[in-house]
Parts: sequence; C-alpha cells; structure tokens
Amino acid sequence: MSQFVHLHVHTQYSILDGASAIKPLIKRAKALGMPSLAITDHGNMFGVKEFHDAAVKEGVKPILGCEVYVATGSRFDKKRGREDRGHHLILLAKNLTGYHNLAKMVSYAFTEGYYYHPRVDKELLRTYHEGIICCSACLGGELPQAIMHGGLDKAEAVVREFKEIFGDDYYLEMQLHRSGDPRRDADVYENQKRVNAVILELAAKHNVKYIASNDAHFIMADDAEAHDRLICLNTGKDLDDPTRMRYTGQEYLKSEQEMAELFGDHPEALTTTLEIADKVEEYSLEHKPLMPNFPIPDDFPIDLPQLKESFSKKIKDEVLLAEVQRATSLDELIGGHPELAESLMIAKQFLYLKHLTFEGARRRYGELNEQILKRLDYELSTIEWMGFPGYFLIVWDFIRAARELGVSVGPGRGSAAGSVVAYSLGITNIDPIKYDLLFERFLNPDRISLPDVDVDFDEDGRADVLHYVVEKYGSKRVAQIITFGTMAPKAAIKDVARVQKLPLSESNRISKLVPEKPGTTFEKAFKEAPELLAERESENPLIRATMKYAEQLEGSVRQTGVHACGVIIGQDDLEKFAPIAIAKDAELNVVQFEGKQVESVGLIKMDFLGLKTLSIIKDALENIEASKGVKIDIDAIPLDDSATYELYSRGETTGLFQFESPGMKKHLRNLKPNRFEDLIAMNALYRPGPMEYIPSFIARKHGQEKVTYDIPDMEEYLKDTYGITVYQEQVMLLSQKLAGFTGGQADTLRKAMGKKKKDVLDKMKPQFIEGAQKNGHDPKICEKIWSDWEAFASYAFNKSHSTCYAYVSYQTAYLKAHYPAEFMAALLSRNLSDIKKISFFMDECKRMGLSVLGPDVNYSKSRFSVDDEGNVRFGLAAIKGVGEAAVQDIVECRQRDGKFKSVYDFMERVNLQAVNRKTLENLAVGGAFDSISDLPRSAYFASDGREGTFLEALVRYGNRVQSEKANVQQSLFGGGNAEADIQKPEPLPHEPWTKLEMLNKEREVIGIYLSSHPLDDFSVIIRHYCHSTLGDLQDLPSMKNKDFTVAGMVTSVTHLTTKTGKPYGRFTIEDYNSSHEFVLFSKDYENFRRYLYEGYYLLVRGRVQERTYNPNELECRINSMMMLSEAQETLIRELTIALPVAELTEDIVSQLKETINENRGNVTLRVKVLDPQADVAVNLYSKTLKVGMTPGMVRFLDDNALRYTLM
Repeated sequence: MSQFVHLHVHTQYSILDGASAIKPLIKRAKALGMPSLAITDHGNMFGVKEFHDAAVKEGVKPILGCEVYVATGSRFDKKRGREDRGHHLILLAKNLTGYHNLAKMVSYAFTEGYYYHPRVDKELLRTYHEGIICCSACLGGELPQAIMHGGLDKAEAVVREFKEIFGDDYYLEMQLHRSGDPRRDADVYENQKRVNAVILELAAKHNVKYIASNDAHFIMADDAEAHDRLICLNTGKDLDDPTRMRYTGQEYLKSEQEMAELFGDHPEALTTTLEIADKVEEYSLEHKPLMPNFPIPDDFPIDLPQLKESFSKKIKDEVLLAEVQRATSLDELIGGHPELAESLMIAKQFLYLKHLTFEGARRRYGELNEQILKRLDYELSTIEWMGFPGYFLIVWDFIRAARELGVSVGPGRGSAAGSVVAYSLGITNIDPIKYDLLFERFLNPDRISLPDVDVDFDEDGRADVLHYVVEKYGSKRVAQIITFGTMAPKAAIKDVARVQKLPLSESNRISKLVPEKPGTTFEKAFKEAPELLAERESENPLIRATMKYAEQLEGSVRQTGVHACGVIIGQDDLEKFAPIAIAKDAELNVVQFEGKQVESVGLIKMDFLGLKTLSIIKDALENIEASKGVKIDIDAIPLDDSATYELYSRGETTGLFQFESPGMKKHLRNLKPNRFEDLIAMNALYRPGPMEYIPSFIARKHGQEKVTYDIPDMEEYLKDTYGITVYQEQVMLLSQKLAGFTGGQADTLRKAMGKKKKDVLDKMKPQFIEGAQKNGHDPKICEKIWSDWEAFASYAFNKSHSTCYAYVSYQTAYLKAHYPAEFMAALLSRNLSDIKKISFFMDECKRMGLSVLGPDVNYSKSRFSVDDEGNVRFGLAAIKGVGEAAVQDIVECRQRDGKFKSVYDFMERVNLQAVNRKTLENLAVGGAFDSISDLPRSAYFASDGREGTFLEALVRYGNRVQSEKANVQQSLFGGGNAEADIQKPEPLPHEPWTKLEMLNKEREVIGIYLSSHPLDDFSVIIRHYCHSTLGDLQDLPSMKNKDFTVAGMVTSVTHLTTKTGKPYGRFTIEDYNSSHEFVLFSKDYENFRRYLYEGYYLLVRGRVQERTYNPNELECRINSMMMLSEAQETLIRELTIALPVAELTEDIVSQLKETINENRGNVTLRVKVLDPQADVAVNLYSKTLKVGMTPGMVRFLDDNALRYTLM
C-alpha cells in the first residue's frame, strides 16, 4: 500500500481548470496503490457526490473537500476589485458533521460571498470548523502569500489564527513543481522552495504538522499539453500568447515514488497525508426522502382516534403503543419522544390528504361506488405507508394556486395519471378508472421509491407558480438544479482549433465531419465518418494536434447550466442537506448536484415544465372570447365530437400536439379514428419498434383482419386495442387477471420486461405459469403469451402518459376544427421566434382557406389575432424593432379614439417617444400604414437632401401638433384647432422601390416575404416542373437514387479552394418553405459557376446518390442548372385550356380574350371545347395569339377554375 495519498486534487469540476474525469482519476489512484483520495475543486462541491460513489465502488476511501477562496475581510464586502477574489485554502470533511459544515460554507460562499469567485470568510470558518481538516494550500494561499510578501511576523500570525480555529486539524502544505523552464521556475518553483523553507520553520516553532501535495489538475504527465489548452480556453488566450497563464506541466497525479523523490529530505510530509486519511471517517451521503413539511390549516379539525390510528401503524414498541393510546394530545407526547415528530407530521398530513381526496372524489364521481371506494382506500393506505402524504399535498397546493392565478395546467403526464387520489385532488385531469390506468405504475407498494409528478404549465405561467412556491416555503428551501455542459467532439475541435490558431475555414471543415447526432463521441464519429479519422494523420501538424487534444478534452465540463424544469422543495434550509450555488440563468439558487444525485441525498425533486401547447390553447381561448364573445371551458369539451375526429381522419393535424408528423398523418387517414381510445393507441404506437404493429391495428379496426385472443379472458383488457398489446398497463392487468399477480408484482414484471432484466424474468415466469394454471389456463398457451410479452414489452408504452398527451392533442384538434382562425393565430403567435415555422403555419392557413393579412396599425394587436372578418392578422410585435410599449400605445390610441384615418392622424395621436423614429420606419416598411395611406412604402424614405426624409417630416409635424394641443389645453380660454394651423408635409418626389426591393425590405423587418414571394413570378414552372422541394433534400436517405428538380433563389455563395489548390463552391438556395446548401467540385463547378450569384432564381436538376469516394454518405449531384426566367421562356411551349361547352359563355370568352391581350408571350394557345354528354371534343388553336404564362394569366385560370395543361 502506498505511504502517500493526494489531498489537493482538482477534477474537471474545477471548470476549464481541472482536466481530470472522476472515474479515470480514481482508477489511477487505485492503480498507484493509494488507499484514499481527496477531491478539492475550486470553490465548489459539484463533483463530490459523483466522486464519493465512484471511489466507494473502486474500494478507495473518498475524502470530500474543497479548495475555498477566503475573502481578505468580510465575505459581504464586495468593493475592492479583482484583488479581493480570496486566498486559497484546502478544507477536508473529517466526518458527516464536517461534510455538512463544508456544504454550508461552500453554499454561503456562493449565496452571500460571491465576488468574481464564491468566497468564504474567517467568520464562516470559525462558525463551521467542526469536523473540518484544513491545509494551507498552494502559493495562492494566505500563508504562502504572507511568507512571500508580508514577512515572517505576518506568516506567524496566519498560522496562529488558523491553529486557533482548527487546532490539531490544521496542517501546513508544501508543493514542488520544477518544470525545467527557467522563466516558469522563477515564478513557481523558486517561490515554492522559499515558502517550503519557511513552512518547515513555522511547523517546528508552532508544533503544526506539514504535508506534501501536488495540486493535481490532470491525471497523467502526458495530459499536460491538453490541460494547457484548457487553460487557454478558460483565460480566453491563444496558445502562443507570451503573457498568458501557464502551469508547470507537473500538476498530475504523481506516484508515491515521484513524490518521495521531490521530498526526499522530508519523508514525514508524505506519511502525514496517511494520518489525515486515517482521521477521515467513512460515511454515506445517501438519505431517505426528506419530505417537506406541508403546514396543515389551523382550522382543520383533527380527529384524535384517527390520528392515533395513522400514527401508530409503524410503531412496533408495545410500551410506546400503550402510551400513544393513553395520550390526550400527541403533540405533548412528542415532547418526550422527539424522534417521532416526523411520524406525527406525516399522520396529520395523511388525515388532511384523506379529507381533501374524498371531497374531490365526490366532485369528480358524484356518489362513490364500491369500486372507487376500494381504489381510494388502497391508494391512500399505500401513500400513508410510504410516508408520502406531504408530497401529494404540496403538489395539490401549487396546482390549486396555479389555477387560481389563471395559469393553464396540463391534464398530467407520466405515471401519475394512474392515481385516483391525484385525479380527485385535481393534480391530474384523466380518470384512471375509465381508462384502466394503474396506480402501481406510479407507486409500487412492494418497492418504496419517490413519487414522480411532472406538471405542465403554460410557458408564461410557470414563473408565477415558482414565485408562489418560493413565497410559501421560503427562498432558502426552494432551488433549481444545476446541469453541466460538456465538450462534445464538434465543440472540442472548434475550441482547440481556436486557441491553436488553426484557420477558421479548416476548423469549420473538420468539425462539420462530425455526425450531427445526439450523444456522438469521437469513438462513434470515427466509425461513421472515416474522413474524420483520416484527419488524425493529416499532413498538417496543426490539424493533427487539434485532433489529438480535442480527443483528450472530450467530455470535459465546459460550463454550468440550469435544469429546464427540476425544482427542489426542502424540509429545511437546503444547505443543511446539500451544497447550494447561484447561477446566472436561474431564477433561484441551484443545488450543486445533478438530478439523480439530488434524489439520492434525500431531496425531493419536482418537475415544473413550461409546455408551449398549453400556451397555444390558452391564447386560442382568449382569441375566441375576443372575436366570438364565447368563453370555453377546454376541460369540459365533449370527447365524442365528430368534427374533431373528422379532422384527425383527414390527416389535417398540422399544429396538433404529438400528431403532426407526415407519417402520423398518413396512418390517421388510414385509421380514421372515431373514439378517444384510438388516439391514445396511436400516440403509443407511433414510435420506433411498435410502429410495425400500426398496419395490423388499422386493419383490425376496419374488420380487414380478424381480432383474436389467446385466452378469452384477455378480451377485457385488449378489446380497445383490437387484441394487440400496446400498453405496459395491459401486461400488468393481464398478469393479475390470468395469474393472480399482486399490483406490486405486476409492476415489477413491467419494469423487468421493459429493461430486459433476465434474472428477474426467469424468477417470475414460473410464478406466472403456475398462477395461470391454477386459474384454469393451458400452460402451453401461457408460455406463448409470456414469449409474446417478452418480445413486445420493451416497446410497450406507458398508457397513463399516452392518455394525457392524447387528451392535450384532442383539445388542440377541437379548437382547430371549430375555431380555426383563432387557433392558428395562437399557433403563429407562439412561434414568432422561428421564421421557418411561421412560413409553414402560414401555408397551413392558406390550405385551410384562411387569409393571413399583414400588420396594420388599425387592426393588429401585439401578437397574431383574428379580425372582424375572420382573417388572421399579423401582430405589430412581429415587426423587428417594434417594442411592447409602442404596440401598447398604438392599440390604446385606437381603442380610445377610434381607428386612424390617415398617416397624419396617426402622427397627431400616438406617443412619438414610445413610437419612435426607428419603430415608425419599420412599421412603414412592414406595410402597417398601407390601409391608412395610398403612398407606396418607399415614399416614407424619400429625401430632399436638406430636411431629411418624409417620415422625419411627419414626426416633426406630429410633435408640433401634439405640442400645440397641450398648449391650447393649458391656456386660459382653451378652444382652437391646433392641427388646422400647422401645414401637413407633402410627400417628396422619388423613385419607387421595385417589387423585389420592397419584398426584400419587408423580409428584413418581418422575417418572411409576406405581401408576396419573389418566386411567385415563376409559380407555373415550379408547380408543373418541380417534383421535389428543397425540404425533401433534408432527408437524403428517403431520396436515395432518386432524381430531383427543385427551384429557388440563391441566398448565399462561397467560392473556396481545396487543400490541393483546386477551386470549388458552396451555394444555398431557398424556396417557399426551406433551403439547401449545394457543393460543386471540379467540372461541375466550372460548368455552373456562372449561376452562383446571390439573387439569381434557378431551376436545378440532379440526383441523390452515394458519394464516389465514400459510399456511406449521400450527396446531391447536380446535372443541370438554368435561370427560372429562361426556363419559363423555353420549357413552356404550349398551353391547352379545357372548356366544357356549357361553360362557353360570352362572358368567359370576353374575359379570356382580355387576359390574353394583357399577357402576350411566346406560348402557343390551344382551347379544347368539350361536350361530355356527346363525348365529343373540338381542338382549337390560334396561329396569331401567343400568351405568356405570367402570374396574371395563371391567376385568371385558377380564379375561374379552368382546367389546363402545359407542354
């Protein structure tokens, strides 16, 4: 066994400073024969739980610590600048008390002392020193700094102070890092030697022991170069910067022998580390759930006999039981038995929970029948036995508060929907009995584990609920959960390339070789992308180095974040149970452990999720009330609405929660769902694995395939899914019905099948076969059922979750079916930040026959809304640079004094400070003034070169009118007409914008082409010749070995050179809904480069095929390219209009003639006159009249529903 252990060790949780991953670090310590190892990250305890668990697993004693920053004065003093970032100090927890004291100090360092770093102070050290071992740290410590800069007297004072605080648990610390670099050694090694010499004197004089440490920041000596690059990332410096921070390269996990060579004259410095390790006790950080104390209302009457009954259930001591029965007050009894205080709290909470549950159940069900009473009794007794009534009360309370605050709450999610207690309390909104949802899927009485209630709120309301919880329990008892962002391969390549000054083009090229898949590692990437693997052996040494160090840094913690939805509610101030920190993105403090670790130390995690769909539903309901005057209770809509099911059956599910993918739409059209159970099943089946059962499910519904059951008894639970096992709950129910399993056993079976736990399944199979045989079932058939379950159960889905989400989807479908404009306005409003989605949903509006009108100062609100004619209207806030205050002022002016009559009237009335010049410019460009002025948008920007633009003249006019009005109102007599006396500015002569200029400017401020699209001029070519869209090219595997013809506008072009000096090009084209980047090499580049200009409109033909040099990758190989204008002129040679003889009126002939004359061109015109009854057709064509397939011509044909063909 090693006679030395490392007590000053940084892991990767010393963010961008430590490079050691915890598991390899501990494995290395074990390989070196070290019985113990410490973790002392800078200022935090982020990695302590992970370190503890990993060390215990490897048989290495964990020493939990922190290298804290000690403020020079009070931790509350934050005025001294960067020099007061604090001295370093090593603190190690000697026992569980020390661990909790360390956690408190580190917590207060963040919540009270944060100033550049989290800082403790001497007051905290004195208050929480019990159970703590202290070491004087590196050259950044107070003692080494005193030695280097303050002299011996000051150093002695430091030793005396720390010895007074920590007594025999205070140790002096020596380090030696000789690098061989004279400059670095002058800064570090020489100072270390000088400090060590004084430390030895002080140790002897003050009877303080000393240790050797190595300030380990990485594991192996050859990790030094990778660590050096990590430091560059931390400090924002380049590798070749002579002024940057540098380590010596010696800060690795050295062996006992290496340390002994450094401190050969002082072997006791090594053996004393074992003394410290021996002082440290072994203790567990695990803790049973620490249930928050939900306060029972003072006016709730507690029945003493019932309280005694609940309180006594877990008491085994007969003497104590007798004492309980004699007691007239259990609160007084607790005075003599404080260890039972929590049990009494749980008993009181249970009585209150029971009261609320039965109240709620009667509201839900009316009269409670035997089935409901039996289920409630079973669930309540399980909750009581597990000690979780407080949990249910807390969730009930904040959901109740959310609804009172006007926050939308989801119907539930996950297994909580299987609880009748949760349904009765209003925690969920799905009846578990009606839909065969199981409580054991939520809480298994055979296996005590924390309940997990995830609650969906609308996006805006989530913060309100959080605020309520903080107000109720206190800010020190509520926190969010930290997360850690690690360096994935793509980011690692870019980071290392940047500090090494690898050209950006090369960095981007290499990083793009990494497959775009979640969870991609270098190991996986090298298998999938051989060209990335080849970069390791690149001729360029800078690229080789980039790859080498990026691989070494992969997985390093790069930054902290905040869990999107996890919230902790504690029994007491949270720092008593786990270390706390602050985070810039968090509304609250954060617990320093990640989600799973948080629960293992006993803290209760709840998920507060912001669900966009709930916001859309809420907005839609508000839109309906505003436009129709109808107030809808979305939780009371009928679940048998035929219009809603017809919408699903037509596959018109764009915008519907969970049901909008193309594949789902196809299956819905075939399924034609007509009951809610169909939606639940489709939500469960439409995922990898069970998807293969969908055709059979559909065929059975429509009687095209026979529904069979292995045993007739199975029909009860498989009838809704036509004999197919879809849900985990079905397996659980059938195991109970067929083989007599308990609810707990059924859940254990469900879990074992889902996770393929062979050892558990091998034990349960005989139990199932025997139980089924006792119930009269054929063992051979039961063997088949078991085999079927094993094959499918890993795919089977949680019906509780599927039911909840099908319900939310149904609500969106109901709104879309009955209030389409209001629903689409809400959908568009909640996707304002995603222009592609806005375009996509606007296309859906067109398909639905809804007009989406542009922003208008007379009709628009802040967000998308519905006008009096039922049109969807763009919101003013959708215009770039138009803030909420400006919109509010415009809307209030309109509501107060009526619509604006002209642009002059607008300027006279609005607050021109809130609606400033930039806002006005963007309103004008976005078309918001079009309805109150005949001026083209370009007119507002016309300038005379002297007094600015016409818009600026309008602003001056508005300010003068408003000023005169204010003066008139303040004058003695009042009266007068201010605007009558002030000359209105006249529009200035100017060159109007072209259509494309206007559209491009409109797009700049709105984000999309709204009035029309530049490609509209080529709509005929696109409609008749393009059999693909650019969106199709986003899924290349589905296009493999297929030809494509696409059209679009060139939006970006880059001309590049390969490593061998050959030119190539990249260009992006964009159509109505999507964009795609093409790459041209060699001859293709030479042939087509004349088309590579931004603003060109192109028709592109090609094929999706395997790459020549890499068959594992697909490429879009372009075969031909031409301008769309050229295509329009050359590809369309003939137009044939089919006219039934009955429709051949003078009116249509006259309109056709007029349209042809207005749209002359080079296309031959043919008219085919049909008489369907006589089955006769006459073909006519004009030798002299030729037409152009212009937008006007196409509009005439479409508006009159004339059938036509092009050749």
